[in-house]
Amino acid sequence: MNLTVVGCHGGETPKHRTSGFVLRAGGRALAIDAGCLTSGLTLKEQCSLDAVLVSHGHMDHLKDLATLADNRCQNNCPPLEIVSIKQTIDILKKHFFNGLLWPDFTKIPSARHPTITYRTLRKEQTTEVAGFEVKAIMVSHTIDACAFVVRGKGGVLAYSGDTGPTERLWEVLNDTPDLSLMLMEISFPNEQQKLATASGHHTPQTLGPELLKLDRHREVPMLLYHIKPTFERVVSRELTKIKNGTDLQILRIGDEFKL
Repeated sequence: MNLTVVGCHGGETPKHRTSGFVLRAGGRALAIDAGCLTSGLTLKEQCSLDAVLVSHGHMDHLKDLATLADNRCQNNCPPLEIVSIKQTIDILKKHFFNGLLWPDFTKIPSARHPTITYRTLRKEQTTEVAGFEVKAIMVSHTIDACAFVVRGKGGVLAYSGDTGPTERLWEVLNDTPDLSLMLMEISFPNEQQKLATASGHHTPQTLGPELLKLDRHREVPMLLYHIKPTFERVVSRELTKIKNGTDLQILRIGDEFKL
């Protein structure tokens, strides 16, 4: 199982892309969030995707679904499966692919041959998606949002989605002894704690204690993403002060990992 970082920031500039990751194994391709899937992938790579997991209904995690659907429709691709919890699927139907903000690609080119389809995940129930086993775990954000635990050939990956301090995710991960690595959000510097708390995100001072909730925090690499471009330098500096033995790695666009 291979992980490619297409985008890993909490905002956009010419040098920063919002969240988007691709897992590949056994000839299948599963994207996790869609903040940059058209800005960061070639047309061939876009057409190779089998499904997209969407962690929640905020634009920086789903906006490229619009142009991804458009591109795949023009290239006569098989239907792309968009997979998430019910609350997020409802947002996509009502506010995104609603025929107003963007065409309803569940009916284009036709209802019998759609460009996209939806699948709703039941919380904490393992579901096969594009050849991977996926479990959605609710986390603490400003709207209903979930983390994903994804099992594929070679290992298990956890993706926090957007969250501040939370509990259930760590309980599930402590019951996952073969967890290989984790993508964990970090957004603001410590001086912006009030904003981070209000918006449901982490600072280094909240992330440090949070990682200790994972029994194997010294063994599982923590791949950090979602840093706001404005605060990139100060957050990176403050992260060096987290002394809990955890392997912390700040992600960069184009990073690749093999599980």
